[in-house]
Amino acid sequence: MTVFIFLGSLIGAMALGIPIAYALLASGVALMWHLDLFDAQILAQNFINGADSFPLLAVPFFMLAGEIMNVGGLSQRIVNFALALVGHVKGGLGYVTILAACLLSALSGSAVADAAALTALLLPMMIKAGHKTAVSGGLIAASGVIGPIIPPSIGFVIFGVAANVSISKLFIAGIVPGIMIGLGLALAWWWVGRKEAIVPPARKTRAEVWRAAREAVWALLLPVFILVGLRMGVFTPTEAAVVAAVYALLVTTVVYRELELRALVHIFIAAARTTAVIMFLVASAMVSAWLVTVADLPTQMVELLRPLLDQPTLLLITLMLLVMVVGTAMDMTPTILILTPVLMPLIKAAGIDPVYFGVLFIINNSIGLITPPVGTVLNVVAGVGRMKMDEVTVGVLPFMLAQLVVMFVMVLFPQTVLAPLRWFY
Repeated sequence: MTVFIFLGSLIGAMALGIPIAYALLASGVALMWHLDLFDAQILAQNFINGADSFPLLAVPFFMLAGEIMNVGGLSQRIVNFALALVGHVKGGLGYVTILAACLLSALSGSAVADAAALTALLLPMMIKAGHKTAVSGGLIAASGVIGPIIPPSIGFVIFGVAANVSISKLFIAGIVPGIMIGLGLALAWWWVGRKEAIVPPARKTRAEVWRAAREAVWALLLPVFILVGLRMGVFTPTEAAVVAAVYALLVTTVVYRELELRALVHIFIAAARTTAVIMFLVASAMVSAWLVTVADLPTQMVELLRPLLDQPTLLLITLMLLVMVVGTAMDMTPTILILTPVLMPLIKAAGIDPVYFGVLFIINNSIGLITPPVGTVLNVVAGVGRMKMDEVTVGVLPFMLAQLVVMFVMVLFPQTVLAPLRWFY
């Protein structure tokens, strides 16, 4: 009955068109009434405590770093570097998109920001070269969701806070899976475009490649600084976000000199708006998370799935399928915040590494960003690229399938995720 009231009130509020943050609050209030615990002070206290978290400070600073990079020319230099490296091979612009997405992921950690930048920079070039509009948009959308997987990642920060899991270890564990997702996309792009008769541009000379590398070197150094700093214990993930924002500001204003100081006002406003949405979601979800714990829903879930606890792989497959279904109707952040407190007791009871599960969970939620009908990244690509939503949805299907295959390979072979942790720790 408790589960029905929680899910019924949440889904009912969403069906009425209530924003997800308010729907979370509504489900929390409904659960409080059912448990005879309603108290406005408890509601307010949990709401405030939900956002009162030092690790969550990483969110606004990573958002700010991403905004600065897009406006200050770092994204353009990354694309130019990728073009110089692989733009000359058959279907080169597709490989450029994937490589640029992997590099941008190591800078911003936001799928929406990366997808918007890639669409603006590469979609016109791909269409002009003769690639199909739908397939090009689909590839860009699928490449954009690498953002929350390769560190730094806002998704890992939110999951780490919600699950009480080391954010540094999540960052390190996300490197190889992110690269594997990129390789899966490259294979899918080769398969989709193998029959195209598009003539690629001429190979860049060594001098041109070297020039592109020199111009992009400041952008490429940022992820190195972050990973080395985390490994050496120089700073925490939260402090790494501050380092990223300050570094991006210095490079774009002092080195590249493309960011005018008067543009900072608009950058700060854009980052603040996105941060406000995320933090309000986090605060609202923490109210529901507290009530989920009080109502002992995790224990009920453990009892429900107890037959699978002795078969971790089968349990993971079941949970991944569940998250896939939820991801079709819900955005990434609320999915993380709602499901994490419910699923983590199952993961611990089954003896599954929380970091390993966290990486799979974030990958699944990232793929949900390109899963219709919600598909936040699909909407971004359609909007920025002035395409129909139907076109992008059809174009993304082969690439989404490739990502799902890679994800389930990781489910079957845990060492693909856990191996980097042994290298760093």
